[in-house]
Amino acid sequence: MLLGSGELGKEVAIAAQRLGCRVIAVDRYAGAPAMQVADVAEVVAMGDPEALKAVVRLHRPDVVIPEIEALAVDALADLESEGITVIPTARATAVTMNRDRIRDLAAQELGLRTARFAYAESAAELAAVAGPLGWPVVVKPVMSSSGKGQSVVEGPEGIVAAWDAAMAGARGESPRVIVEEFLHFQLEITLLTVKQWDGGTLFCPPIGHLQERGDYQCSWQPAAVGARQLAAAQTMAEAVTSNLGGAGLFGVEFFLCGAPGGDPGDLEVVFSELSPRPHDTGLVTLMGQNLSEFDLHLRAVLGLPIPAIRSLGPAASRVILASETAETVVYEGVAAALGEPDTAVMLFGKPDARPHRRMGVVLAQGATEAEARRKADAAAAQIRVKAQA
Repeated sequence: MLLGSGELGKEVAIAAQRLGCRVIAVDRYAGAPAMQVADVAEVVAMGDPEALKAVVRLHRPDVVIPEIEALAVDALADLESEGITVIPTARATAVTMNRDRIRDLAAQELGLRTARFAYAESAAELAAVAGPLGWPVVVKPVMSSSGKGQSVVEGPEGIVAAWDAAMAGARGESPRVIVEEFLHFQLEITLLTVKQWDGGTLFCPPIGHLQERGDYQCSWQPAAVGARQLAAAQTMAEAVTSNLGGAGLFGVEFFLCGAPGGDPGDLEVVFSELSPRPHDTGLVTLMGQNLSEFDLHLRAVLGLPIPAIRSLGPAASRVILASETAETVVYEGVAAALGEPDTAVMLFGKPDARPHRRMGVVLAQGATEAEARRKADAAAAQIRVKAQA
């Protein structure tokens, strides 16, 4: 059972069905992407713990895979106590959906290098704790997704607006924000980390990515990461995923920080965030690896062997975004996009659109990272999401 049925859940469902699984897709609205390929679809209020428990108890799935963060995570602990297997664990899902809990775990319990940070529960408290971190600072709700409520604050005059934005973009009822020092980084990476029930922790080749408005826009694999930095990231990823327990694929994000133009070998690795599920930046693995992140997730969850994870050469992704609100959508330029060699277009099948909503992605291969990124960008630029007349 998938709790959340977006584009990542759709690929999980496809990977599961290839291994003979029966898939039940659950989400807050009908026709969500994973529902279009699942065996059974259920529409429930994802924030209602009793509704979530009722649908799980109705079907009694062997495995429950939370695919989104916006759900009643407290219900998962109750289900786990009833013998339901939650991936990776109910605790891991609860810890990682709260920025304060995962940051406290990483920085205070495990001693990992993170950005300096503080918490605030009012605009006045935010003003008091932000200054000592040095301007600019980054303000985020402790509970949100896809960059909602996140802002960069250049000075004290921006505090009230940042607080208001965080509250507007927050998920749940927590009036709490995290404020972080602004890191000057050269590269932001995702290290897809595979935790097995029995066996060692495995890692995919690192993925570089760019974000706007706190949301991923493009990614490429393998990212050019020095051996020392990669080893440091792997050590930190293994430490935090081992603490969280369970099995499955985790998307662990890091900043590689250093002065512009400095020696890449001197870059410092800083832990950023973690998702206990396939990661949006990891869509590139559908083109860049022998086993995609979705295949790896299912093999780990089901206790199946993973003999090797191999790069298939430079690959890249570029998202396809909506630019307007539309109750029903059509796509223009798909044929032109597919005319670019060594590319693939994935349209997620979301029934409606709003500005900046991710509606699809283009994947591309190339002889070099630059070529793969150019192909993905060129093909994605051909596609326009329009309101159906």
